[in-house]
Amino acid sequence: MKRKKSPIKPLKLKKKSGEKKKKTAQRKAGPDAGNNQGLNKPPVSPLQVHHDAADLIDEASSNLEGAEEDIPSTIPVLPVRDIVVFNYMILPLFVGREKSVGAVEAAMTGSRHILVLTQQDEATENPEHEDLYTTGTVCMIMRMLKMPDGRLKVLVQGLSRARVKNFVAGDPFHIAEIETISEHEPPEETAELEALVRNSREQSEKILNLRGISSADIMGVLNSVSEPGRLADLIASNLRMKVAEAQSILECEDPVKRLTLVNTQLTQEVEVASMQNKIQNMAKEGMDKAQRDFYLREQLKAIKKELGEAGDETEEIEEIRAAIKKAKMPKEVRTETEKQLRRLEAMHPESSEASVIRTYLDWMTELPWKKSSRDRLDIKEAQRILNEDHYDLEKVKERILEYLSVRKLNPTMKGPILCFVGPPGVGKTSLGRSIARSLQRKFHRMSLGGMRDEAEIRGHRRTYIGSMPGRIIQGIKQCKTRNPVIMLDEIDKLGNDFRGDPSSALLEVLDPEQNNSFTDHYLNVPFDLSKVMFICTANVLDTIPRPLLDRMEVIRIPGYTEHEKVKIARRYIVPRQAKENGLTEEEFQISDNVLSKVIREYTREAGLRNLEREVGSLCRKMARKKAEGEEGPFKATTRNLHKLLGPASYLEDERETTLPPGVAIGLAWTPVGGEILHIEVSILPGKGKLTLTGKLGDVMKESAQAAVSFARSHADKYGIDPKFHETQDIHIHVPAGATPKDGPSAGVTLVTALISALSDSPVNAETAMTGEISLRGRVLPVGGIKEKILAAVSQGMKRVLIPSQNTKDLDDVPEELRKKIEIKPVERIEEVWPLAKS
Repeated sequence: MKRKKSPIKPLKLKKKSGEKKKKTAQRKAGPDAGNNQGLNKPPVSPLQVHHDAADLIDEASSNLEGAEEDIPSTIPVLPVRDIVVFNYMILPLFVGREKSVGAVEAAMTGSRHILVLTQQDEATENPEHEDLYTTGTVCMIMRMLKMPDGRLKVLVQGLSRARVKNFVAGDPFHIAEIETISEHEPPEETAELEALVRNSREQSEKILNLRGISSADIMGVLNSVSEPGRLADLIASNLRMKVAEAQSILECEDPVKRLTLVNTQLTQEVEVASMQNKIQNMAKEGMDKAQRDFYLREQLKAIKKELGEAGDETEEIEEIRAAIKKAKMPKEVRTETEKQLRRLEAMHPESSEASVIRTYLDWMTELPWKKSSRDRLDIKEAQRILNEDHYDLEKVKERILEYLSVRKLNPTMKGPILCFVGPPGVGKTSLGRSIARSLQRKFHRMSLGGMRDEAEIRGHRRTYIGSMPGRIIQGIKQCKTRNPVIMLDEIDKLGNDFRGDPSSALLEVLDPEQNNSFTDHYLNVPFDLSKVMFICTANVLDTIPRPLLDRMEVIRIPGYTEHEKVKIARRYIVPRQAKENGLTEEEFQISDNVLSKVIREYTREAGLRNLEREVGSLCRKMARKKAEGEEGPFKATTRNLHKLLGPASYLEDERETTLPPGVAIGLAWTPVGGEILHIEVSILPGKGKLTLTGKLGDVMKESAQAAVSFARSHADKYGIDPKFHETQDIHIHVPAGATPKDGPSAGVTLVTALISALSDSPVNAETAMTGEISLRGRVLPVGGIKEKILAAVSQGMKRVLIPSQNTKDLDDVPEELRKKIEIKPVERIEEVWPLAKS
């Protein structure tokens, strides 16, 4: 492909000048001159001048004689990335871009002049006109060499500053119409100018001294240049500066101002060089100190040997070797441990690597590789301990006794992995301690709430400073047996981020088929976790990853009834709080009726935490009386309860005795137990618009739409106008609008409230209900039946409607709770409305 002919007029150069340029190029170009497709000045020192700098300046000056007058007005443009070329500057450039190669070849066939412009953004691969600064330097190409890879190596010399008037062409290479910027006449010598010139030379000398560069020849060159503009260009061409700063100096036409800008850069470079020199001296001092310490340590070792006190390191090695033998490690583990011990023997005892290996060997020898605690296999004794520590919770106790029975018959069985799920305060964590006590095993609790780093489970690799094993291995070391009870608390609150996913690391820990060879990153050898009994706790199962949940045996622990709470308070809470507050059980007296009143009026929860706080508050009031000298016993009665605890937090009269049309009472399950839910429906004149408020979730919104569709399709059965959707708008609201609500339990309640509003018939205020609906009118099963019935009883409901398919769940509801409320199973919506009205 033929290249377009350049519109540049060739310039015939004098032979003498060309010979001088060639000679200068051979002296200047060196192996340090290189660039990534373009351009770089040789990065040797902040201020670098050739040893024969005086000769170089003379030759450059002779090259410039007459050359400026021959610069054409239209010349090729060579874009460069990360350098600014100044006058009198001679440097090699590597040219690799296609347009740049074309510009150099065009210049070589013409006058050898080329305009060097710096890119505004060095990342731009193919710069256009607007990507280049408009002020640059016209350079003479002194020498060109083609490289084997197609690039060009050129040696250029800055001749004159120039400003682009207009870009003539951009293809096949950039061509610009320029005007040269003539150097101002040398200003009159003043005291201020002389001070500026001297300061620039002195700052340059400081930099050279800080860099350890011989400055005699270089300072001779600087002292020979008296013109401020020329001195500024000479220094700037060898200073390390950002492109923007160098460009601002190039664009400054006034020589005094230009030298002022260079002087500012010199001051900054002196500060940087001073700090760099300080850092290097500090590093050298640290190295000298380390060598000195090593020498003194060797001398100390020789002195100890002469005194007969040597052998401490040998004794330590022998102690570790004996500990390895005593630990009874598996063969694979012992091989790795002895390998690390041999490495320790070959190292200097004070080296940092020796400290790391010594810590590793301490961990390996202190872990219970074979040591196990003996289980208590007396089933009746274990049952007695479980009953002593916890009231009710029959399912959990039965599962533990089953494990003990199988363990008695098959000693090699693997440890179970249980997951207790229930509201806060129902005793999940304390139940784990009780299990460990009944089994006669060590207990270790490990909280997983908010854990985001996988290394918390698997440990850190020993390459990191301060690395340690994961918390599983740490817990086993603390327990000093390989079969403890480890409780993984709050497993539903695990997090994950860029450091890894702890729940994925737990997949191996909680898998009986894999955890017999669990490998911690720090130990880097397998450890058998199959003998460990893992117990997890959670409030909800929704946030636990399905693969992790699949590895656990889930046991639900629902909330307690009022009767159960009274029994637990009488048996555990009251004695414990009385003792903690310095009272005896005889001094603090509280009846079951008062406890029931505290439960009803001051707590409303599935667990027992608030109840324990209130009982503790009563004990503190009595302890104050005792401390003031009053004689006991101190009684809490129904008369002085409000005086001791303040006004009731939950009043019985909050429940409405009658409900207006359009209101129905539903039952909901929450992580803290069951709750009642009022659903309100208002009928407004309109065109059938449905409005849902109360921060409802998608499932409840769909249940509301299904309820409206059911009411429309069965309007005749309930005395509703079949065309109500054409003349009336429906607004469904669930109070406590700031609380998000969702779930499949509100369908029956929504239909009942809607029919009540459309038929203008009120619902019984003592009837609560739960269940999902289908468009055909079926009542579908839901979860949390025990918690919901418990909430209904605590709110004084007399009747509760549940799906007939949930009848099987009534086995979990205590008998005393079923006696307090009428439970009506229903299969279809048609059965609900007559029961809701009565």
